[in-house]
Amino acid sequence: MQAEDLYRKAFDAYLEENLKIREPENLYKPMIYIMKLGGKRIRPVLVLMAADIFGGDYRKALDAALAIEIFHNFSLVHDDIMDDAPLRRGEKTVHERWDINTGILSGDAMLINAYRLFENYQAETFRELAKLFSRTAIEVCEGQQYDIDFESRENVQVEEYLQMIDYKTAVLVGASLQMGAIVANASQDNQEKIYQFGRLLGMAFQLQDDYLDAFGNPDTFGKQVGGDIIENKKTYLYLKALEASEPKEAQHLEHLYSINPTDAQAKVEAVKTIFESSGSAAFVKQEIEDYTIRALEVLESLDIAPKEKEMLKRFGLELMNREV
Repeated sequence: MQAEDLYRKAFDAYLEENLKIREPENLYKPMIYIMKLGGKRIRPVLVLMAADIFGGDYRKALDAALAIEIFHNFSLVHDDIMDDAPLRRGEKTVHERWDINTGILSGDAMLINAYRLFENYQAETFRELAKLFSRTAIEVCEGQQYDIDFESRENVQVEEYLQMIDYKTAVLVGASLQMGAIVANASQDNQEKIYQFGRLLGMAFQLQDDYLDAFGNPDTFGKQVGGDIIENKKTYLYLKALEASEPKEAQHLEHLYSINPTDAQAKVEAVKTIFESSGSAAFVKQEIEDYTIRALEVLESLDIAPKEKEMLKRFGLELMNREV
């Protein structure tokens, strides 16, 4: 069994142990529902992995791991309300299964419960975890607001998009690793470096998600390929294509993103053609590789044993080599 499988099983068992329905049921049932919908559990696994790597007992990091996973799922509940999304992981979203008010209130309770888990640590560890968590939580909210703002803006820049995905996605990956390091009482230098490793890997992960949304395998992707194109989302692929295209081609792309034709697949194929002809598709693949390389360079500078570096490297490359 690989170490990450051990961490995932330990976390799943701890999650199951802590999911209790209490009164009022309509507050707690939606919380348990979203937490049991699954997901890759990447963030809690990273918390436990980092605690182990820095010489701590990974089981002592279970509360921090649970806090991160609850927060992540809280953000999904509220994101789904804002997006009016009907499905999450193939099942009804919380606000669809119950209602919007229940989704808002249960999400709020999840955020509070995430904070409460830090109370299980000693004073200094609690302070450091809560400080990192608060900073990360507000950055995630800022990232979500940027994402909302971009929907109605005509002139979004590539650099602005990168900042948005940094805040909305990457900082939580970095924070997951640093929380494990905090629980293990790692040095400040190692804490900062493991955070940067995770943040850079998170950037590569999100950019790859953008790429796979357009060019992924429809049989294994798990959601509709071309979904971002159909929804006219200004992803990195779109922004880079606008930047790199000839004026006529750029104008055609903007037109395609202003319409919602009945033949959505024809629109997807037309947009993908522009992504490829403009060089945007190749450029985003290069950016994914560059962020991954930068993450691995930070990893090499960590003051940990070679076998621990190898485990982090393998885990990171497995994330980046996915085709779904």
